[in-house]
Amino acid sequence: QVQLVESGGGLVQAGGSLRLSCAASGDSFIYYPHTVGWFRQAPGKEREFVARISWSGSSRYYADSVKDRFTISRDNAKMMVLLQMNRLKPEDMAVYYCAAVRQADYSGSDYTDYDYWGQGTQVTVSS
Repeated sequence: QVQLVESGGGLVQAGGSLRLSCAASGDSFIYYPHTVGWFRQAPGKEREFVARISWSGSSRYYADSVKDRFTISRDNAKMMVLLQMNRLKPEDMAVYYCAAVRQADYSGSDYTDYDYWGQGTQVTVSS
C-alpha cells in the first residue's frame, strides 16, 4: 500500500506563489517505482491533470494551463514530491491532490489510472 499526504495549500493573491508537498509512505512506494501526479478539482468541475513526474525524475509533463508556471520535482530519499506554483491565477483555485501509479514512467494523464490518492489540500487565489 501507499499513503500520500499533501500539505502547503493556502490563500494567496493572484501573481503569488505556493509550494505544495506530497509525502509518501508505505512498503509499496519504497520497493517499487511509482510515477506521481498532481491533479486538481474546482467546485462543480471534473478532476483535472496538472503535472506528473517519473520515478527517476527525468520525465516531467505538465498541463498546458500550468506550463512555465508550475514545476514538479521529487526527492526519493525523502519520499517527497513537490509542486512549485508561481504566478498563480484565480483559475488555479482548487483542491489539489497528489496521486501515484505503480509504474516507473507512466505516460497517462487520466486520473482513473492512478491507484493511490492523498486527501487533498485547498489552494485559494484571490484576485
